[in-house]
Amino acid sequence: MPLTREEVTKLADIYHIRLSDEEIALLQDQMANTLEQFESLTQLDTENVKPTSHAVPLATVLREDVAAPSYPHDEVMSNAPDKQGEFFQVHTVLED
Repeated sequence: MPLTREEVTKLADIYHIRLSDEEIALLQDQMANTLEQFESLTQLDTENVKPTSHAVPLATVLREDVAAPSYPHDEVMSNAPDKQGEFFQVHTVLED
């Protein structure tokens, strides 16, 4: 599945990545290869395969989720570069 130069540059713009002409050509090739590999999966017969959330069983190695006191709000907000009232101010990352 070939990708156009415009598709690669649009993705780069979305993720704020500056690419040279050589990098765009390389990514065009690499991304097309990845998409072709996923496309080959559509040819597999999955009729009798049960849906799973993961390819392998997962065992958590994380600690128990236990409620504990949090940092004071004023202390947390003192580290915020931008604030709006009592909330963190962040740049918009999604387009309409």
